[in-house]
Parts: sequence; structure tokens; C-alpha cells
Amino acid sequence: MTALDASTDSAATRGGGSSHQGSGPTVAERAPRRPISPERIAASLTLIALVVLGILAVRDVDISIPAMVQSWGNAENFMARVGGLSFPAPGDLAWLIALTVGLVLVGTLLAAVLSVPIAYLAASNTTPGNGWRAAARFIGVLTRALPDVVLAMAFVLMFSLGTLPGILAIGIHSIGMISKMFADAIEQIDEGPRLAIRAAGGSKMQEFTSGILPQVLPSWVATVLHRNDINLRGSVVLGYVGVAGLGLEMSYAFKSLNYGKGLGIALVIFILCVAMEIVSSMVRGAMLGEQAHTRSWIDRILHPRLSSRSASAAVGRPAWAASPQTAVRRPWTAQRVRHTIAGVVAVLVVIGSVVVSQINWMDLITFWAKLPEVAGKFWPPSFGNYDASAMFQAMRETVAIALAATVLTLLPSLLLGSLAARNVAPSSGARGTARLLLVGIRGIPELILAIVLVVITGLGAQAGVIALAIGGIGLLGKLIADSFEEVDRGPERALRAVGATRLQTYTSATVPQGMQALIGHSFYMLDTNIRAATILGIVGGGGVGYYLLNASQGSRYETVTAIVLMILATVLVVEGLAMWMRKVFR
Repeated sequence: MTALDASTDSAATRGGGSSHQGSGPTVAERAPRRPISPERIAASLTLIALVVLGILAVRDVDISIPAMVQSWGNAENFMARVGGLSFPAPGDLAWLIALTVGLVLVGTLLAAVLSVPIAYLAASNTTPGNGWRAAARFIGVLTRALPDVVLAMAFVLMFSLGTLPGILAIGIHSIGMISKMFADAIEQIDEGPRLAIRAAGGSKMQEFTSGILPQVLPSWVATVLHRNDINLRGSVVLGYVGVAGLGLEMSYAFKSLNYGKGLGIALVIFILCVAMEIVSSMVRGAMLGEQAHTRSWIDRILHPRLSSRSASAAVGRPAWAASPQTAVRRPWTAQRVRHTIAGVVAVLVVIGSVVVSQINWMDLITFWAKLPEVAGKFWPPSFGNYDASAMFQAMRETVAIALAATVLTLLPSLLLGSLAARNVAPSSGARGTARLLLVGIRGIPELILAIVLVVITGLGAQAGVIALAIGGIGLLGKLIADSFEEVDRGPERALRAVGATRLQTYTSATVPQGMQALIGHSFYMLDTNIRAATILGIVGGGGVGYYLLNASQGSRYETVTAIVLMILATVLVVEGLAMWMRKVFR
């Protein structure tokens, strides 16, 4: 039963009989179907073409489960060589964990702060002009296209070894995703509050802080937490170019053929990623809460009458909110104490992360003298000894790997993401199980998964596609679940009130409202997979990453630049398609 069917049935019931017996035309007769625009048709055909290309890419990879089972002996031989797992000394391990978490948090917070003005300029409803919007979008695409491992490689040349290269690499690379998601959230706000502030003579800053920020803050915080989880997994790769932490220790172990210690550290990283996911989910859940009528904790503060926790909030407003004078002397309730403690803990964690990172602040002053020399190593770009046709073929293989992985990810992600959404899951047990699966899948760094798969299946694209597909289920499933939980519950309740089944409510209310976010998340997944496929090529996952590894190890930085420019051009195309799709399917 669709929403139109429900409204028609309701109208017929109120009229006292069937629709054809009453006077006047039916709803369908009064409202002719709106013709589909040529642009929407073109966008739909483009989506279909991308899916078909992804299916063909899956076929070309030739993933064979029986062949993987037969090659399981390779894994057994590898594990026999490994023996038992070993770990660093407890004190050293604790320090490495603190160092890794500290540099990841500082890098993510750096990106979170820098992404705010970029997102403001990139959003179509807040940008001062098209030129500003294009520049901001380009900065976002550029920072996303530059692999963090390449940024770290450059910063290691400029700064002394330690955490600062990793912090800057994580921070600059993360600006792209955070600013993109933040700009998308700004474009989807309710314009009423902002326009009301403007009509009352408010400044641009007042429009942002009072009309925009309250609506998008939960989404922004959730995005930052999500990015922090990704950065923690990505810190494994940064260890291979000299960034301190667990990743560096793991790279030393594998390079010295100490596989037991390398896999032991990989297990620690997995547990750490899962723990970080759980903490992030708890923080996000505490901020968003369980709302029936509101979409954020800010709404519950500003509009207590709409809170789902009290249907009689208009009658039961707390005494301290009766007037501005009493609000100033707000009592210390248990809830206020919890929020204050949480805020203090968050500040202490940030301060502790900065202290643990042991940043050499003088490097930020002295590196300017090294900048011309380092820039000269990376410019002008050149393929060097590599044939241009071979490089473009490797880039095409990387895109094919990303497309194949994205297609393989879509259906499992939609299924698990739907079951993980509070308003879709048939029971709390099903939702908890789906959330637990998503957390477990996301906790496995793709690089470690690719290393294991390369051992089982051998070098080539197959290992890269499977690693990206498995990791993508956790990422895309989480994004889908969060988007479905944040849809307007009004249409869902209306359909249930007229007797619609859970499946009908899902297909007619939840999915249509979340379709724009679903398309945006899918393109973001493709965007992410293109960059991740490049990194996985470093460990034998196929694509252009092999050439990137050889160029970086041979200090042929001009070739690294040429490869990064190819990645940038590809990501720009994907970003353009994503912006067009969001505009068409808005």
C-alpha cells in the first residue's frame, strides 16, 4: 500500500462509500501524473550503466569460491610458518595504543575544524557565489583524492619522524569527506529558521550559529566520529611510510618476517577498531537519542513539546524553564551532571591526545625552508620509465576493482543497514545483531584483510575486490542505517495507522525518504573504494597501487605525482556524477 493509496482509501471512507459512487473526480483524476524530466531519465540510465559496468567488472575478476577453498592450503602453510601469535611487552603495547589513538584523534579534530568553513562555502544554499562553491568543492575533492599515505610520505620528508606527519596526513585527507558530508547536510536543512533570522536582521554568523548549526550539528558530530573510525583503520597503512604507532611496529614485524608478532599487532588493531566503533556508536546514540517526532538532540532542547519522551511536555515543562530568570539558575539534575561530566571527559581526552602525540611544534616553523626542495622532488609529474598506456591500464583496473567491490557491497549493505535501523528492524534483537555484525566487519582494516586474502588467493585483483567488498559492507551498512533512522517518522506512522504492513511502510515511506542519501552514500562508497583500491595495490591487490609502491620505494616522487593526478581526475568525475545525481533525485 502506497501513501497515495492510503490517502485515496481514507478519502473514500470519509465520503461514505466507494470513490466511483461519489460526486467529482478521484484523486488520481484530479492530479495528473507529473511527466518524468529528460534529466531524470538520463540520471537513471547512468545509474543503470554504472551497475552494469560493476557487474561486468565482477565477472572479469572471476571470483571463484571453489578455487579459494582449494587454495586454502596456502593459508595453512602460512599459519604453520607463523606459529603462535606474539605481542610487544605490555608497557610498550600500551604506549603504542595510546600513541596511535592520540595521533588519530588529533588529526581527525584538525580536519573537523577546517571542514566547517569549507563546507559552508561548498553548500549551494550558503555559498556566497558559484566561484566560492566550485573552489570549496575542488578543495574537498583534492584532499579526498590525495591518498593519506602519499601525504604522509611528503610530510615525512618535511618533518622529523614521529606523529606530526601522520596527524597532518590524516587531517588534510579527512577534510574531503567531513566537508563533503557536512555540506550535503547543510543543503538538506529546513530553510525556515535561517530565513526567519535573516528577515529579523540577523548577520551571516547568526544565521549559521542559530539557524543552520543546530540542525546539522548531530550529523556533523556523527560524521566526525565515523571518520575517526576510518582514520584508526587507515593508520595501519601510514606505518609503512614511517608514521609512529601500531602500524609502524606491524610493518617492522612483517618486513623482518616475524609474522607471529605482525599478526599479533594486527589482532590488537582489530580489537582497538571494534572498541572505537562501540564508543562512537554510544556517543552518537546519546546525542541523537530515541525520538519519535524530532530528528536531533538539538530539536529536543529547542522544542521540548515535541519530545518523544513526554507526550504531555506542554504540561510537564520543568520549573526552571518557566522564565529566563529561573533558566539562569537551572538546577543540577542527574541528566545535567551526566552531560557536564561527558563534556569534561571529552576535553580531557583531546588534551591527553595532544600530550601523548608529543608533537614537535618547532617543525611547523622550520619546515618552510624544506618546502621548495620537497616540492621540487614531486614536480613536474612524469611516468618516468613506465609506459603511459600501461599506467592508464592500471588505473582502469583500479576503477574496475572499485566498481566491482561497490556492486558486491550494495545488497548486503542494504539488508544489514535496514535491519540495523531502529525504525525498520522487526525487533531489538535483530537490530542489535545487525549492528554487532556491522561493527565487527568495520573493525577489520582492509589492508590486513587484503594481506590475508593475498596469502590465500595469490596476487591479483580478486583479493582486492573481496577485501573492499567485505569492508564496504560495514561502512555502507552503517551509513544506510543512520540515514534510515533519521528520516521523518510522520509518513511511517501514517501508513501504519491505515493498516500498512512493515514491508509496505519500508518500501513506501522509509526507502523513498532515504533514497537521496542512499545514492549519495553509494557514490561515496565508490569514491572511497577507488582510493582504497590504490592502497591495496601496495600489498598485491592489483591496480595502480603496485606502481605507486615501486615509485615511492625508489624515491621517484615525480611518478607518485603523476599517479595521484590520475586518481584526482577519476575522483573528480565520480564527484561530478554524485553532485548531479543528488540534484536530480532531490
